[in-house]
Amino acid sequence: MNTSNPAVFVNGGLLSMYVGRRVRTVIQVLRSERGVVVGKSTDNMELVVKGSPPSVPLSTFVEVIGIADGEKSIRADIWTNFGDTFDVNSYNQLCQLANGEFKHLFI
Repeated sequence: MNTSNPAVFVNGGLLSMYVGRRVRTVIQVLRSERGVVVGKSTDNMELVVKGSPPSVPLSTFVEVIGIADGEKSIRADIWTNFGDTFDVNSYNQLCQLANGEFKHLFI
């Protein structure tokens, strides 16, 4: 799978528009249990990410690429640890990207 060009970079509010498409998003991990991770998207909505998280512990912020399979659900193929902290400027830029201001960079 070509991970460099996912179908769309989304936040939680847009996910329902892309059911069945490959998506890329960043979540703040809230909890993880038996292959299901619940996270908060950059627009503060909770998303359920299913699949097989990596065997290494997830950091606080995780990028996932997978198929949107429900209104607030992604079946992830790829998990990437982003880190445990962001500086304010980096996080604000990430939110702008996820909220569509620079979405053309990811399509």
